[in-house]
Amino acid sequence: MKFPRTAKILGSQSDAAPYAAVFFLLVIFMLVAELLPTPGVGLSLVNLPVADNLSGVNQPAISVAIDCSNRLYFANQLIAAAQLKASLSNAVSRASAPLTLVIQADKTVSYDEVLQLSLLARDAGITNALLATLPRTLALKAIP
Repeated sequence: MKFPRTAKILGSQSDAAPYAAVFFLLVIFMLVAELLPTPGVGLSLVNLPVADNLSGVNQPAISVAIDCSNRLYFANQLIAAAQLKASLSNAVSRASAPLTLVIQADKTVSYDEVLQLSLLARDAGITNALLATLPRTLALKAIP
């Protein structure tokens, strides 16, 4: 028995509806993914101060965050001060160049807590410490 071969694969113009449906599904997935929390220190936990015209770091750096409840975060994980000192010492021993500590301290953290973290880093072998800030956006500059 012979079957007629009238069906042509991709013989007509491609329909845009399936492509549009996949595109809109991707858009929805991307929007939903933005709403999911990321592990570690989120922006809601550490509210950095705003400053202009500050230079960055041109050598290897390591960062530690302090939230408004004076909890320490290293490598996006909550950590105790004793464990932090050991982790910083390990990082210093593995580094080929001197490290700079970048302190991501919340606006409400007292100077005493920042000083204690700097002293802990000095005991671990890190001599340079900088405070992290957020740059002022153009929209904020326009508002007097």
